[in-house]
Order: sequence, then structure tokens, then C-alpha cells
Amino acid sequence: MTLADLFSFGFMQRALIAALISGLLCPAVGTYIVQRRLSLLGDGLGHVAIAGVGLAMLTGTAPLPVAIIVCLVGALSIELLRQLGHATADVGLAILFYGGISVGLLLAALAGQGAGTLSQYLFGSLITVTAGDIGLIVALAAVVLVVGIGLSPQLFSVCVDEDYARTQGLPVRLLNLVIVAMAAITVTLSMRTVGLLLVSALMVVPVAAAQNLAGSFRATIGVAMVIGVAVGGGGTLISAAADTPSGPTIVVAAIVVFALAAGGSAVHRRRHPKLVDAAEPAPGRHVVAEVPEQIGAAAVVLHDDHVDYLIGGHRHAPHGDHYDEH
Repeated sequence: MTLADLFSFGFMQRALIAALISGLLCPAVGTYIVQRRLSLLGDGLGHVAIAGVGLAMLTGTAPLPVAIIVCLVGALSIELLRQLGHATADVGLAILFYGGISVGLLLAALAGQGAGTLSQYLFGSLITVTAGDIGLIVALAAVVLVVGIGLSPQLFSVCVDEDYARTQGLPVRLLNLVIVAMAAITVTLSMRTVGLLLVSALMVVPVAAAQNLAGSFRATIGVAMVIGVAVGGGGTLISAAADTPSGPTIVVAAIVVFALAAGGSAVHRRRHPKLVDAAEPAPGRHVVAEVPEQIGAAAVVLHDDHVDYLIGGHRHAPHGDHYDEH
């Protein structure tokens, strides 16, 4: 049977749609997660979603809606505890990791289901995507993308420097909750595509690859989403042709793209060592910027492990309680 024949079946068409949406959605949200240095958040949320799947088995309800609700409640609760100072980020992730998977396995056992039943959710099973799942995935993915892209300047500001975001009058706590909520929805929507144990890779690896190819935050999001769609669709086709699990195939495809992007970027730097961005800081120059009121409207440019604000052809980097002009 050829690929064309295989994709004439409804279940494979639904599988491809789900994979493409996951490939688009995961990097879009993952860009904020990576910027916040919470690359393992997807793993923690995936474990919470397992608890939702176990609860669905116990109650005899559809797994996807229940997993979304449980994952949202768990993610927002941990974020609120972090904001209130009752738990640090690493402790919160540990609670998500171990609490979620333990509750999920316990509920599955109470429902008379073994750990093997959870494997399609842990590692992905595209052929089990139903028409109802597709409707929910499309609707929620559209909401997440609209919020994530529409609020990108505010969300990026919070991810980079919460203190600066507060000085600009941004609702930092609310925006942090929005980021965590988007991540929770993204993880659960992707559980059929790459699985709850591998979804974090699809949120992080395309972003890491895009950072080697793009020079700004907006460009990074765009390139990461393109890479995500490519590996999601390509991985699904390879999985169908080679009869391999969809989740691992998609993740391996993403890692291959990252390796190519990293290698290409390294070769380019070696071949053009003297090519320097015109806005890069001149050696030894350290000037305090006197234009903090213009920062909020400035273009944002990624620069190593921080961001610069481009004003009048010069970069202004946050430094303590002021900005330095490069």
C-alpha cells in the first residue's frame, strides 16, 4: 500500500492534521518557555496530564477534555504557589513530575487498566485521534495561537525581565499565568501526536534550532513554527512509511533539523568571522542611555543570553537600574 492509499483513510487524515497543528503550536508556546529557562515545564505538565487521563479512565469519559482541565488546574496551582512564595520553580516542577504520574497510574489501576493502556498517551498514537478530538484541537489551538502571537511583546517582556515589565505597568502575574495556561493546553493537545513524555522535545528543539537561524525574537517564533510544522508533517509521513511510532519519529526528525541548523550556523561563523551586526557593541564602549521612556516602543533584538532594545540604530541593554547604550 502506497502513502497515497494510506492517507485516503480518515484516521490517517486526522493523524496528519493533528501532527501539523502540534508542530505549529508547540514551538509557538515553547519559545516563551525556553526564554523563561523552563525547558522542562512541558515534561512536568505532561505528567499532570497523565493524571487527567487516569481520571478519564476511572470516570469513563473522553480523555482529552479531562486531561486539559486537570492539566490547567495543576499548572495554574503550581504557578500561583510560586508567585506567592510557597514553592520555587524547581520544587514546583518536581511536584508536577512525580505527583502527576503517580496519581495517573493510581487512577488507571483503580479503573482496572494497566500501565500499558497509558502507553498511547505517553508516547503518542496518531491513529487513535477521533473526529471529536480534531474539533477540540483546532478550536483550542486557534485560541492559544491568537493569544500567544497577539500578546507576544507583553509575554516576551515578562519572560525576559519581570522587574522591567512591572515598571511598564504590565500585569506580570496574570501574564505568567497566561504562559503556563498556554503550555498546559499545548501539552495536552499534543499527547496523541508525540506523547506526554516527548511533547517537551517538540516545544524546545525547534526553538533551539530556530535560534541558530534567526536574529530576533519574532523571527525565532516564525522559524520555529515552520520547523515544527515540517517535522510534524514529515515525521508523520516517515512514521507511516516505515511503520514506526509517531512520537519518537517526529522528535528524532526535530533533533536532526537542530543538528543541521547548529552545524550550518557554526560553519557560517567560521567562514565569516569578521561579519558583525552593525548594532553590535563597540569594544570597551559603555554609555548609560538616557532614553528609558523610548524603551517600551523599541524593537527587541535577542543578544546572547539577554535582549537589547534597538533605538536610533543603537542597542540599549538593561543593566541594573538603568540601560547601557552599545
